[in-house]
Amino acid sequence: MNFDVILGMLVWTGVGALLLFVLMFVDSLFTKYNDLEEVKAGNMAVTTRLIMKLLAQGYILSVSIGTSAHLLEAVVVSVVSFVILLVLESLAEWVLRLLCGINLDKGTQDGKTGYGLFAGTLHIVGALIITALL
Repeated sequence: MNFDVILGMLVWTGVGALLLFVLMFVDSLFTKYNDLEEVKAGNMAVTTRLIMKLLAQGYILSVSIGTSAHLLEAVVVSVVSFVILLVLESLAEWVLRLLCGINLDKGTQDGKTGYGLFAGTLHIVGALIITALL
């Protein structure tokens, strides 16, 4: 392994970690409650959802890095994928509220672990669908 390979790994990893942080921060702006405050308070539903969201975003980032020849391409693909995932999540939650009377945000904030698991699963399934296209 030469120095260029090691340097490349460090740069791609650093940019990936920074992008993941930024995407999770932006995602928190669309959440009706403060994820970290709920986690600190011991809300397992929110913790479950947050972990699954992080896993979904990390997976998308992993696939975009693995399939991109250039760092900028990986960043753009990850950002576009994030927006698509955000839209898919919003549509799925809207349909569940409309047709089934299930409010995933409220149920998750109220500590209903099943709601948090359901909401987190939407992120993972969305990530799997999106990465199948990469």
